[in-house]
Amino acid sequence: MSETPTPRQALILWCLLGRCGSALQSAVVPKIDKADREALVAGHFLEARKQGRSLRLTVTDRGWNWAGTHLRDPLPPSFRVLQDWLERMHAHLEASGGTLAEFVGPMPPEPEPAPPKARSGSRSKPKPDPKPDPKPTPARIRARIEEAYLALTDGQRATAVRLSALRAHLADLDRATLDAGLAAILRGDATARLSQFSDPKSLDAAEREAAYAPAGEPFHILWIQS
Repeated sequence: MSETPTPRQALILWCLLGRCGSALQSAVVPKIDKADREALVAGHFLEARKQGRSLRLTVTDRGWNWAGTHLRDPLPPSFRVLQDWLERMHAHLEASGGTLAEFVGPMPPEPEPAPPKARSGSRSKPKPDPKPDPKPTPARIRARIEEAYLALTDGQRATAVRLSALRAHLADLDRATLDAGLAAILRGDATARLSQFSDPKSLDAAEREAAYAPAGEPFHILWIQS
């Protein structure tokens, strides 16, 4: 595809960015044509991964960067209302010095499933909450990181997870313990790696606070491969 998405393809990106950058294709309206989706994937504006009976579409760093500088690009004529709102957003960000990523914000955590209802007449005692490991071993820390990663990605691998979300999910581990696990990954892990945001201006205070920064070089994203 060309370096610039078509108006229909731009509309797909805006639909996904309205959902914090990721959604199941079956949940996106209007319906996404296969040709447009594949063109955006080929242009590295989107990632598409199988999830259940649908595809999870996620805007890449390139897609975010493109959107932040093309708020006033034309959309299909029937979406004039959205066009007007994007132009107002452009004016606001330009005046405030903010970024699109800061305006959209991080993806909210998935709601926890409700506990199963006890059968009538059941008198079984509730099980106590498991106690956290008092002194987790390096292997256990690595396992906890991967468990949290898969929980945050709905079981998907090779998907970016922000360290802010990882730290929140592993709140029972103190920062030094989790940092030790991230350090082991950074030293050499065949299936995991740490990376940085391509646009430092897109970082908010929460992302900077959650960064792992050995020797002053901050990392903000975790990837675990299959």
